Amino acid sequence: MHPLNFPEYNFRFKNSENNYLIFDDIRKKFVVLQPEEWVRQHAVKYLMHQKKYPKSLINVEKQLSVNGLTKRYDIVIFHPNGNINVLIECKAPKIVIDQTTFDQIARYNLQLQADYLMVTNGLDHYYCKMDFEAEKYSFLRDIPDFSR
Repeated sequence: MHPLNFPEYNFRFKNSENNYLIFDDIRKKFVVLQPEEWVRQHAVKYLMHQKKYPKSLINVEKQLSVNGLTKRYDIVIFHPNGNINVLIECKAPKIVIDQTTFDQIARYNLQLQADYLMVTNGLDHYYCKMDFEAEKYSFLRDIPDFSR
């Protein structure tokens, strides 16, 4: 897999029916290792190890309804009270992050109402803080570390 702009992490891998699989600590199962999944697994490890978010507050690949269409978010971090703290959109390393990517996460966030957004292709990472009253977001250097 492509080297990414994240710290180095240990992963569990296995082969099954001509597929290379990686273990997802959040979903507690092996999943097919695609380029976007490689980025998603690094982002999860980053959130747990560098930003100190508890595994219990992280959710991966769940469905949501956006304008009547069924979509799937990549990663959500909840506040302990159940509100959504951070919404993360992962793309494969070859995908250039552009306005379309930000439009996608913004549409998802109309439904989810996360305080922070993170967009990554594993090489470039973008972080935003939402301002719902002004209906805009401002870019940050990083998302905040977990705090109770």
